[in-house]
Amino acid sequence: MTTYLLLLASVLLGALIVLILKPSKKTVRLLLAFSGAYLLSVAILHLLPEVYNGSSDNNIMGICILAGVILQSVLESFSKGAEHGHIHIHTNGRTFPRLLFASLCLHAFSEGLPINHSGENFLWAIIVHKIPIAIILTIFLVNSNFSKKTIGVFLSVFAFMSPLGVLLSDKIMFFELYKSEITAVIIGVFLHISTIILFESSENHNFNLHKFLAIIAGILLTVFTL
Repeated sequence: MTTYLLLLASVLLGALIVLILKPSKKTVRLLLAFSGAYLLSVAILHLLPEVYNGSSDNNIMGICILAGVILQSVLESFSKGAEHGHIHIHTNGRTFPRLLFASLCLHAFSEGLPINHSGENFLWAIIVHKIPIAIILTIFLVNSNFSKKTIGVFLSVFAFMSPLGVLLSDKIMFFELYKSEITAVIIGVFLHISTIILFESSENHNFNLHKFLAIIAGILLTVFTL
């Protein structure tokens, strides 16, 4: 139950941050940098050793990781980069972004599948990732002049997708049998998202101290909590 509540609370917290604190673009970028560093660190220090140690065929694990990278590339062609902080969609509030909605929900659902098998570090990686994504989504929906009802439904469905993934992974034997392969696919998704967040060019290609410190903080948090 705690897992479900934390996943739901992460989206709610992101929405509340927008509605109450109204964060600047710079603040959102720093949150993204921190979450990207945390995702990458958890993938490398925790998830990669887990899937390779638990598998008798390392080639299969490598293929699954690459499949995750490709899957996320495909999803981003529909979500327009929302997973790493950029939503390149222009709407007047009348045309609902169905592809964005479907892509983000599938992404959130897939993230929930390995949680029961990958420990607390994976859960917190998802939570840390979801908060800035929920912030970006809320900003996009509010700025697009969607009704409060539409915004509430969108965010609610999105919030419940990861808990749904957790629930189904616990109830359906397929997800148990292929838990290592599924985790490997999600590693690929994490690697794709985190590297785009961390290594996208800064303005004028200048060194950004604040972003660098946010990245270091994300890495150090992972190191000291493993």
